[in-house]
Amino acid sequence: MTKKITTIIFMLLILPSMFSCKKFLDIDPLYTQDAENFFETPNDYQRALTGAYDLLQSSFMTVWVGEIASDNSIAGGESVNDTEGLHEIEAMSHDAVNNELRSIFRWNYAGVTRANYLLENKDKIDFEGKDKIIAEATFLRAYYYFELVKYFGDVPLVIDKRLGADEVTKVDRTPRSEVFAQIEQDLSFAASILDWNDPTKGRITKGACLSLLGKAYLYQDKFDQAASTFDEVINQNRYALISDYTDLFKVNNEGHSEAVFDVQYSGAEGGGYGCLICLEGNAAPGFQGIRQYNGPVYGDGNSYNLPTQDLYDAFDATDIRRDATVLDIDAFIAKQPNSSEITYAIGGGGHTGYYNNKYIKRQGEIGLPDNDLTSPVNYLVIRYADVLLMAAEAHNRSTTPDDSKAQGYLNQVRNRVNMSPVNSSGNALTEAIWAERRLELSGEGHRFFDLVRTAKAADEINGFVPGKHELFPIPQVEIDLAGGNWSQNNNY
Repeated sequence: MTKKITTIIFMLLILPSMFSCKKFLDIDPLYTQDAENFFETPNDYQRALTGAYDLLQSSFMTVWVGEIASDNSIAGGESVNDTEGLHEIEAMSHDAVNNELRSIFRWNYAGVTRANYLLENKDKIDFEGKDKIIAEATFLRAYYYFELVKYFGDVPLVIDKRLGADEVTKVDRTPRSEVFAQIEQDLSFAASILDWNDPTKGRITKGACLSLLGKAYLYQDKFDQAASTFDEVINQNRYALISDYTDLFKVNNEGHSEAVFDVQYSGAEGGGYGCLICLEGNAAPGFQGIRQYNGPVYGDGNSYNLPTQDLYDAFDATDIRRDATVLDIDAFIAKQPNSSEITYAIGGGGHTGYYNNKYIKRQGEIGLPDNDLTSPVNYLVIRYADVLLMAAEAHNRSTTPDDSKAQGYLNQVRNRVNMSPVNSSGNALTEAIWAERRLELSGEGHRFFDLVRTAKAADEINGFVPGKHELFPIPQVEIDLAGGNWSQNNNY
């Protein structure tokens, strides 16, 4: 693995030295450029944008927490002390000292800061195509703030500037409503600039902007705005459900018609466990792979994020999404012609007999050593089925509900997997849409946040305490570094 300077400094203190990481940008010698002599050429802006995109690679953590904190998965792993923070989240015993939550906080603020660094200097020079770069950076800032507000609620809101160590101690947490207002403003701006298509794979498009904007509205119960925003995406007819659900997450089918916003990963560069955010590959498939597996189709992994019996049983036996989502390892082995020769191990962190079959290490999709860390499988942050289901919910819960349109969107998703149509309305339709979200999207990191925003978490998650666990705690070390001026979330 190329040597990297990998230390990610607290929150907003990631200044131009961020570009020293050769993973993002090649600068030789190191530390020779700063804000005063950077942004002199169009390429400088492109390089800064690359740095802002790079923090999207932290998305594997949302896959883990969004599933493990819910009723969909357990933490798994080698032992209960292996990534202890995930086990605490599974048990709802997490507190303000949790390495995984701190990583989420730091990595997303690193993304905010990289976007802000570019936007702070957006007027230094003019050149053709700069408006698109500015729009993409603005989208990325909105996305990172959406992740932060989703996890932590009120968070410090800093726009178009960087802060020094002393200034950080004077910045307070910003109310959630104000953070969402900025997210809406950023996404609306980006959508006004960007095109529906981009020839460069993985770049942000108008569809991604509007889909995330609709999602931000949905998370605030702004159903009328969400419905109209999702309709704009749907009515463009630029996205479509692919015919075979089992092909959604395969490397050789990436960039398909259902991908609205995906994070690009590469298997061409090795990695190390000491800095997961430094990886070019997706850490989730290897971590979620089958421990010490020796057999066909799959590769060995670390047995993290293991689906529960409850999730498996939620599917109708005829629903092809069940086996496409949840790998029943013993049933799979029993069907193989050489079943007696296939072996695997059980980790001490828990075992359910099931594995995440969407993001799992497969033969033919394995990157360079250490191949647990370098999967080339992209992460689908938003796919068209999600847009249809969010649109269905928005129309069903709007001021003037349109249950006919909601049914139509919901049944498109069900028809793809040959499930019977839903004809209910009102609250029954709402429940059907929520149930469909679990069946369609499980294993992708959405479940916990869906349960929280729909007030279902206490009913479905063991140990969930209402009034506390809707949000995760602000990492205590970040409160300390900010001078102790930030309040903690309730009951932590």
